[in-house]
Amino acid sequence: MLKIKKETGNGSLTVQLEGRLDTTTAPELEASLRESLTGVTELTLDMAALEYISSAGLRVLLSAQKIMNKQGEMKIINVGEVINEIFEVTGFSDILNIE
Repeated sequence: MLKIKKETGNGSLTVQLEGRLDTTTAPELEASLRESLTGVTELTLDMAALEYISSAGLRVLLSAQKIMNKQGEMKIINVGEVINEIFEVTGFSDILNIE
């Protein structure tokens, strides 16, 4: 299960993710981002409460990164140890802006 909480303001969008981002929930996040990214120049993904991310979840992040490369910037904050390890093993820590 994945909870998605969005906060917008002045061209910025912060998305808080809680739970598991996997093959079941990735389409939900992808749809949510697609409908929200128009006019956004700064996307922040807060992963403080994210427990797990699968390859399907990584694909959604990569897709969002490509969109944001054209219209602004994307950063990922509050990455836990488990998620960070997945980013490092997959090489995503070199692709994504993780703070």
